[in-house]
Amino acid sequence: MPVMYEAVIGLEVHLHLKTRSKIFSACSGEYFGEGPNTFTDPLTLGLPGTLPTLNREAVEKAIMFGLALNCDVEGFTQFHRKNYFYPDAPKNYQISQYDRPIARNGWVEVNGERIGITRAHLEDDAGKLIHPAYTNYSLLDLNRAGMALIEMVTEPDIKSPEQARDFLNMIRSIAQSLGVSDANPEEGKMRCDVNVSVRRPGEPLGTKVEVKNLNSFKSVQRALEYEIERQTRVLANGGRISQDTMGWDDGGQKTFVMRTKEGEADYRYFPEPDLPPLNITKEWIDEVRARMPEVPQQKFERYVALAVKEADARVISESVTLSRFLDEALKTYTGEAQKVVNWLLTDVAGWLAARIIDISESKLTPELLVKLVKLIDAGTISGKMAKELLPEVMEGADPDVLVKERGLAVVTDTAAIEAAIQKILDLNPDVVAKVQAGNAKAVNALFGPIMKEMGGKAKPEIVRDLLNQKLGL
Repeated sequence: MPVMYEAVIGLEVHLHLKTRSKIFSACSGEYFGEGPNTFTDPLTLGLPGTLPTLNREAVEKAIMFGLALNCDVEGFTQFHRKNYFYPDAPKNYQISQYDRPIARNGWVEVNGERIGITRAHLEDDAGKLIHPAYTNYSLLDLNRAGMALIEMVTEPDIKSPEQARDFLNMIRSIAQSLGVSDANPEEGKMRCDVNVSVRRPGEPLGTKVEVKNLNSFKSVQRALEYEIERQTRVLANGGRISQDTMGWDDGGQKTFVMRTKEGEADYRYFPEPDLPPLNITKEWIDEVRARMPEVPQQKFERYVALAVKEADARVISESVTLSRFLDEALKTYTGEAQKVVNWLLTDVAGWLAARIIDISESKLTPELLVKLVKLIDAGTISGKMAKELLPEVMEGADPDVLVKERGLAVVTDTAAIEAAIQKILDLNPDVVAKVQAGNAKAVNALFGPIMKEMGGKAKPEIVRDLLNQKLGL
């Protein structure tokens, strides 16, 4: 019988905080899309004689994020120097936090399971190395250097690559809902390192391997799948796992050794001499908490209370743009919230997916979708007609105007419907004979032609009732 192994996974997530300036200087943080090395200043460049000044906005957004992670954020926090030499860190040290992080001992619930949060601390980011293809040199862009960064470390509570991906989706949703970070991996504003080991169930933790700088959730999942399979194979063959720092080759879909893992002593942490300890008081926390927007879990509970299906409420609550759209729609729609949700997650979602855009990039507004749903509720148009109108509504057309201009309103005139029924009955005497002979199901063969005769505009319920009456059913 083969030996079974289980994975033990912890994540280190790096989020760029959405601040107007960098964390320790007044240099603007709005550098994305600009030319390289155009957003630097003496502190970013590590020039002698420069002194850091802590960005209050960064601290308050870190407090807010910590509260959303159910962390303890009250009390003293302190910055430290983390010493290392990288070519993209001009100071040759990073201002980070060691034993006094801004947030600690929290948790996040993902799909009914709690993932522990060990700590979340503030630090300044390094620059970015660019490696042009087919060259033997690298380029250095320091626009990112000095940006406010929060690093969040989980407990080793994650059990699978899929759960890791779900956790990252939740963290992104929390950060975006709060407005503390764009949390966009494509722009480098959310990055992840993974720590993974395998063991036989019930045994102590195995030797962990770290995979660095994963910039997409898909890469995180695939790197974990590869490492779990590799480590399982090594141990099953009697080998040993070495504690290395690995990189991820996205093209080859495999990990590779970067360096031997550093220990804390290698970083020579010591208190940052130019920044005093910071006391986060209860009053300050209460002030920040009062400004906090809803987090996904709160949205989820609110939608479920409105009788939205739990699976749908989860999808909507974890999307900032969808939840904002739904909330605006429900300000003017007093019917069942699930009706609007159904449109958002089916036909609207399909239209958006076909164009690979977000709802915020379309011309659909909450007002227009509510008008479309209200037309169905009032019986003015059928659901089928609404689906036919949707592509134009997605482009900004008013459904009320479309219905009026095209004469699409559902016909409820019983005299006109009865005339259409009689015409179809006269054309199908054999079907009528079957119905009158006791084959009630044969009536369905008449329903379609009658609806076609009415141009699809008759209200189906009225057609069905009048047809049954005419046939004595």
